[in-house]
Amino acid sequence: LWSEGSHASLAAFTPAEIIEADLSPLALELAQWGNDDAAGLAWMDPPPAPMLAQARKLLQRLEALDEAGAITPLGREMAAMPMHPRLAHMLLASRLRNAVPLAAELAALLSERDLLRQAGAQRDPDVRTRLEMLRGDAGARHVERHVRQRMLDNAEQFTRLAGRPTSTRGSGVRGATSSAPSATPGMLLAMAFPDRIGKRRAEGSGRYLLANGRGAAFPSATGLGSQEYIVAVELDDRDREARIDLAAPLDASELEALYGAQFVVDEQVEWDACAGAVLAQRRQRFGALIIEQKPLQPVPPDLAIAAMLTGIRQLGLDSLPWDESTRNLQARLEFVRRLPNSPHAPWPAAADESLLRDLDEWLPRWLDGISRREQLARLPLADALLGRLSGAQRRALEELAPREIVVPSGSHIRLDYTGDGAPAVAVRLQEVFGLRDTPRIGGGTVPVAFRLLSPAQRPVQITRDLAGFWKSSYNEVRKEMRGRYPRHNWPEDPLSAPPTRGARRRT
Repeated sequence: LWSEGSHASLAAFTPAEIIEADLSPLALELAQWGNDDAAGLAWMDPPPAPMLAQARKLLQRLEALDEAGAITPLGREMAAMPMHPRLAHMLLASRLRNAVPLAAELAALLSERDLLRQAGAQRDPDVRTRLEMLRGDAGARHVERHVRQRMLDNAEQFTRLAGRPTSTRGSGVRGATSSAPSATPGMLLAMAFPDRIGKRRAEGSGRYLLANGRGAAFPSATGLGSQEYIVAVELDDRDREARIDLAAPLDASELEALYGAQFVVDEQVEWDACAGAVLAQRRQRFGALIIEQKPLQPVPPDLAIAAMLTGIRQLGLDSLPWDESTRNLQARLEFVRRLPNSPHAPWPAAADESLLRDLDEWLPRWLDGISRREQLARLPLADALLGRLSGAQRRALEELAPREIVVPSGSHIRLDYTGDGAPAVAVRLQEVFGLRDTPRIGGGTVPVAFRLLSPAQRPVQITRDLAGFWKSSYNEVRKEMRGRYPRHNWPEDPLSAPPTRGARRRT
């Protein structure tokens, strides 16, 4: 029975085995029956469709099913073997490498409980340790005799099932062939577990990336953790990174001999956030594993630009070389776009979110030769923004949202479209003497805000109504300013006084 405390954590019932089991044997049996639609059968608990699809994909990798999902001649042989399809494939494929006895040993080991677990010995993840114990070598005294004998009997049976003639004892398995095998344990197990071939992530880490894309690691330091390639035979897959309980080393040359025809060569051009640059590589891949990669030269321009656009999206629009001038240009574009009845519509949206969303439409042609973040500084951003406009729209931009206005003093004052109260100009009060009415832009619809400055460049008034300012507020400003700045002109009638740019000359 169980305690009251543990009762609350127990599941209501034990899940059906078919929900959690490896469905590869079932998928092979269904294919042998000629049934490719498990949903058409009456199940007490139907097999989960994703798991069944995954099992069929594995069987295709093991050459038991063809691309259409039909069983192959090799698949029929595998279905007749009293073992998991993985092990059946390994055993049958070992015939081509004169390695049936070794494959039979491995199949026998993996078809039973772990020898080391039976012996209660320290957990060693190396398959080769089990082989030595099975053959009566190191550590065999710790194994129960009947367990070892049962495995030896199974290995002999598997050798006969593989259809290879047998001779006298050899290599610890009765009936092993006398000629030397041309395969290692890792190579044979790679035939059974192609999806679990792993490549070390970093030297000495004991962490691996498997061909199926899963991460896996040894739970503690082991000599296998120094191998570049392994085959992970048993995994505890409950955590984010699977724990490797049993594995064998695999040489790179063995991997190529087995699956070199399946290696895929591609050209990868992508944005590397850590380097802040476009990285271009020619890669040789097996599943999720990168077997080899070299710098790609020359880099296809279209791929480099696409990767750079990805980088800009990640970095944000502020990574472009904005300055006061380009931000003002951006605001001018938005100003005209928002005008009622803007001529030559539609005007492209120029707000940050719109520019980022439409990056592919306006920026690519300006990124030629740019592949690093720091190189963005040389991008002609103003030209890129204006490049979105037609010739007529450019002319309309200068008419409706001019860059500057000329005040009575003759100064050309830049219009600010970015700040609060924009569009606005900041100009010294004496320079606008004689300017009766507020200038308007946007086709005469929008008055310019005047930030009238003291001789010390400090605001004394902000207004969009110059005429009203001269009539009302100017006198108060004059009283205050003439005492502070006596060398500057503060006439009683500013509309008839000549504008000035500086202080009066001493006489």
